[in-house]
Amino acid sequence: MACAKDDRPIFVVGCPRSGTTLLQVMLHSHPRIAIAPETRFLLPAYRQRLRFGDLEDRLNRLALGKFITGRGHLFHNLGLDRKAIVSRIADGPPTLGSAIGTVLLAYAERFARPRWGEKRPGYFRHIDVLMRVFPGAQIIHIVRDPRDCVASLKRMPWWNRPTHHSVSAWAQSIDYTDEAIRRWPGTVTRVQYERLVADPEPELAALCAALGEDYHPAMAEPERLAPVVVPGKHWHASTRATTTTERVGHWREALAPWEAALCETVLAERMRRFGYELTGAGRPPAGDFMRYTYVQETRTLFRRAQRLKDRWDRQHEPNPVAARRLSSGSFAAGS
Repeated sequence: MACAKDDRPIFVVGCPRSGTTLLQVMLHSHPRIAIAPETRFLLPAYRQRLRFGDLEDRLNRLALGKFITGRGHLFHNLGLDRKAIVSRIADGPPTLGSAIGTVLLAYAERFARPRWGEKRPGYFRHIDVLMRVFPGAQIIHIVRDPRDCVASLKRMPWWNRPTHHSVSAWAQSIDYTDEAIRRWPGTVTRVQYERLVADPEPELAALCAALGEDYHPAMAEPERLAPVVVPGKHWHASTRATTTTERVGHWREALAPWEAALCETVLAERMRRFGYELTGAGRPPAGDFMRYTYVQETRTLFRRAQRLKDRWDRQHEPNPVAARRLSSGSFAAGS
């Protein structure tokens, strides 16, 4: 049975530091939508799904529930009772997607919302996994000027990678969502950060239309709900203030000339597509250009290896992975 359009899961993706948290809170401010902060258990559970065996066995579902809610993931950020959720997973449908959907549905129930989803920037690399686990899901890809993304990543204590990786991450966020748009027409909706912060209402109204929802004015005031739904990290402080264009163009003070030149050289075509003006920063040093090329190829090869491993795992799955109906009138996705 196909899921109804108005209760499909919603996932927010994008290059890190592109505004995914802001968009998460804006969506969560809608009275029908609850978007969880990063949980970090969806992909590990998917990659390790074979270890849990046949999910027709309740004990295996119990083990899966303990894994999903265990240490090392961010289940604690959801404000849910661990034992109760493990029990719901054990008593639920025998698929991986149903187990994950049970957690996100419970999070939505905290706020009395019928729709649910999650924000995790790096899911742009795994949209194929999202669509397997939650067929019919809706993906929102937020795009920000790559130079501002790179500048912001330089300040993050959790991003211990050089600029070449930051630039590559932005490029791949565009390329992989382009791939998803071709493969699943109508699934991905793009939002541009600069337009969103400059004039939130029309951008959010258009986004709601794509999601099959009516726009609600509370979405344009995310600072009201941010303290409730965003983990208290200092790099999320801007979500607690009124939406502003203050950070647009910050890269001009934060990037070294070679970093701006690298962005504009290797991302020029993609930037023009989204209307980002090139400043004529020139060519980056040859060594940095070569290092970027190596990083881009390495990241591409790593993703290819993950997909080959996934192809092997699919041949050994004892159960379907797609989520099933979790309660009367509430779909995770699929049948």
